[in-house]
Amino acid sequence: MLPADAKVTTEMLWRGALILALIDVVFVSILALRLKRERFRRLKWALFVSAAAFWFAVWALMSSCFWDAVYHYVFPHWARWVIPPVYGVLFGAVALLFWRLALRLPGNAVLSFCVFGGLLGMATHIWAVYRGILDKPPLLQGASPVAAVIMPIFEFMLYWCIILSIANLLRHGWERSKRGVQTPPQDAGGATGT
Repeated sequence: MLPADAKVTTEMLWRGALILALIDVVFVSILALRLKRERFRRLKWALFVSAAAFWFAVWALMSSCFWDAVYHYVFPHWARWVIPPVYGVLFGAVALLFWRLALRLPGNAVLSFCVFGGLLGMATHIWAVYRGILDKPPLLQGASPVAAVIMPIFEFMLYWCIILSIANLLRHGWERSKRGVQTPPQDAGGATGT
C-alpha cells in the first residue's frame, strides 16, 4: 500500500495532466482516423459492455487499494463493495449516452465521444472536491483544486479511449464469430488416381 507520508502535490497533478494530454492527442487521433462514423455506430452494445467492465475493474481496484487512504473519507463504509458494480452499470449507461450524443453532433463522433469522457472526468472531480476529497484525506491535502479538476479531463479521455478500443475489439471478434471461420472448399471431384 501507500507509505504513511505519501502526498499528491499540485505539481504532480499538473505534470500528470501534461503527460496524459500528450498521450490523448496521439490516442484520440489514431482512433478518430481509424474508426469511421459507421463503424462507431455499430459499437453501441460493445461500448456498454466495455465501459461497464472497465469501470467495475477501476472501482474494484480503487476500493481495494485506496479505500483507507482516500475514499473512506467521502463515501460511507457500506459503499466500499457496492460502488464497483453500481458504477460499472452506471458508466455503461453513460457510454450509451455519450455514443448517442456523439452521433448526433456534426464532426468526428470518436472525438466527440472522447471529449465527453474528459468532461465527465472534470464533473466527477468537481463533485469530489465539493465532497472534501482535497481536505479530508491526508494524501491529498494541500493539492490545488484547479489541478485536481483539470488533470481528470485528460485521465478520463484516456480511459474512454481504452474503452473505445476494447469495444472495437469486442465488436470485431463478434463479427468474425458471426461470419464463422472460412474453410477451404472441398475437392468436388473426389479422390484422384486411377
